[in-house]
Amino acid sequence: MTSVMNATARALQKSNVSRYIQLAGLFRQRIETGEWDIGAKIPTVKELAEQCGVATMTIRQALDIIEGEGLIERYRAKGTFVVERPNRDLWCEVKTDWSGLLIARDNATIDILGDERGVKLPRRESEIGRPAPSYRHLKRRHSRAGAPFMIGDVYVDERIVPLIPDEAYSRITAMRIAHDLPGHTIEDAVQIVTIGSADLETATELNVSIGDPVARVQRITVDQHGDIVLLANGIYRGDMMKIEVKLR
Repeated sequence: MTSVMNATARALQKSNVSRYIQLAGLFRQRIETGEWDIGAKIPTVKELAEQCGVATMTIRQALDIIEGEGLIERYRAKGTFVVERPNRDLWCEVKTDWSGLLIARDNATIDILGDERGVKLPRRESEIGRPAPSYRHLKRRHSRAGAPFMIGDVYVDERIVPLIPDEAYSRITAMRIAHDLPGHTIEDAVQIVTIGSADLETATELNVSIGDPVARVQRITVDQHGDIVLLANGIYRGDMMKIEVKLR
């Protein structure tokens, strides 16, 4: 037990994320894997504090989070019990092939949060294509059953904006918008996925805790003229998405 405690304490110290947030993730994982099964009584606050090498207040803060998620219930004089596993319904599967990226997600809604004109292309992770003089920038939020699973920024070459019906931005995927451009063929496209943690703005938009895992996805499309006609940056909730790559 001492070696486990020391390993946990060292792991907590390595991250800049608040310890109670890290511990909430650890406890959530224990429930998900069945280490703490439904109906089981979990260790006391004092025992958890000793196991993890932290103060009891830190443990209480972590338990507050997962109690708020409906995973545990605390009873005076009886203890704390697991009542539910984390919801792992797939809100979004990030496709890795072109045809998959064109398909709208079932029962998903897209809300337009912002619309700017004449902006510059943001920093890109790939050097393919040539930036246009200016872009239309739309900030979008993707939700299912009222729960947001992705926030995104779409940049569209201002020269092709007249070719796109405004309703398309709240109805179809960014890659579908690029694919359907009349008179343009997508000759090159790339998708880059990086794993990170939610900052204050992302946590607010996706209804997660600061420091929770997120997947940042950038997609770039280049037309037959070598121009970047569309760039999309998306941030997905890490606990409600998966990436599946077909190897053969």
